[in-house]
Amino acid sequence: MALPRLPRLYLATKNAGKVREFGRLLNPGFAVVPLPPHVTLPPETGSTFAENALLKAGSAFAAVGGHVAVLADDSGLEVDALGGKPGVMSARYAGEDAGDRENVLRLLAQLSGRSDRRGRFVCALALVLPPDLARLAGTGLLEARGTFEGAITLEPRGESGFGYDPVFQPTGWTCTLAEGGPGEKDAISHRGEAVRALTALLQESGLVPDGGEPLWGDHPEVLQPAGDLPSADGDS
Repeated sequence: MALPRLPRLYLATKNAGKVREFGRLLNPGFAVVPLPPHVTLPPETGSTFAENALLKAGSAFAAVGGHVAVLADDSGLEVDALGGKPGVMSARYAGEDAGDRENVLRLLAQLSGRSDRRGRFVCALALVLPPDLARLAGTGLLEARGTFEGAITLEPRGESGFGYDPVFQPTGWTCTLAEGGPGEKDAISHRGEAVRALTALLQESGLVPDGGEPLWGDHPEVLQPAGDLPSADGDS
């Protein structure tokens, strides 16, 4: 059976949760594929989400040959009472080798006894375009940002999602993200907002007709199923 002729978009992550989430958000216009196993992403040394997204996008773009568009995100949680932490350290808040559970437990410990539990998820996107698409768009880089307000709960609730989802209750919700479904999260999440902003930029650039599919396409390679990737790396 022939593969669908969709624009292939490398996602600069080894995070299975992100691959699935961006696959939903960008469907049906793009074939989102994870990076080849041999590609190593650089350390996230930026002081902002936007800097880290650009670092990852540029490095991955060079590693895959510079002929296919690469999308990178850097996202995380900012908590007001903690001065914006964990911020860019969201995925490694409890240490470089920490997993979701350890990060969540440290966050709850840091907020113990605090009444102000307001926070937000932030997502910064960087899309690096290959030369042919850059000529069409008039730029080789498109950047977008999304935010998502809520509060940190007293304890984890729910089994869905990843990262800090079990302790993040969106504004207006009575449940956590982990107690909701993927569709509910996509409709209001920081990544959903960022992807919608990026789509608007693609439409303005002429690469994606308003309400239509992108003007370019190729046959996506089957590199590695999302389900075979390592578990989520901490941010939500």
